[in-house]
Amino acid sequence: MTSENIKRGLGPLTCPNARVLILGSLPGDYSIRQQQYYAHPQNQFWRMLAAVYDEPPCMTYDDKRALLTRHRIAVWDVLASAERPGSLDTAIRNGEPNDILTLLDAQPDVRRIVCNGQKAHGLFQRHFGQKLNNLSRPISIACLPSTSPAATRAFGEKFEEWRAFLDNGP
Repeated sequence: MTSENIKRGLGPLTCPNARVLILGSLPGDYSIRQQQYYAHPQNQFWRMLAAVYDEPPCMTYDDKRALLTRHRIAVWDVLASAERPGSLDTAIRNGEPNDILTLLDAQPDVRRIVCNGQKAHGLFQRHFGQKLNNLSRPISIACLPSTSPAATRAFGEKFEEWRAFLDNGP
């Protein structure tokens, strides 16, 4: 692998009282260049959250971060870095995980984790699945349909699953 294929993720987006942690796998190249989560214009993440909470589309990254804060959501990725030519999750190799357990300790109100797609869920289970048993609180985990432009399901189908999980619970 060449050094251009080593990708490093972004720091977490948190708020003091987050109840939900949304985890992706590793930001795509466009997001890494922009230093913004889900920056690719075709990614449906921000559109999805705005729709779930019946809010207008967010135009700036500050607006997007404010949406997270209003709805007590933290965002991060399972992996801190990995080898990956391009942006596809299927190309991820030799991933190094973020310290999600430390984040969860610092975010004691988080009771639900959303994995944004199958790859994020698989990586999360591999690196942290058993370790969650050591936490002092129960946390529910859901694998929701990926908001990536590579995912082919219709927005409406994805929306129903995202809304059902995010609207249900504390």
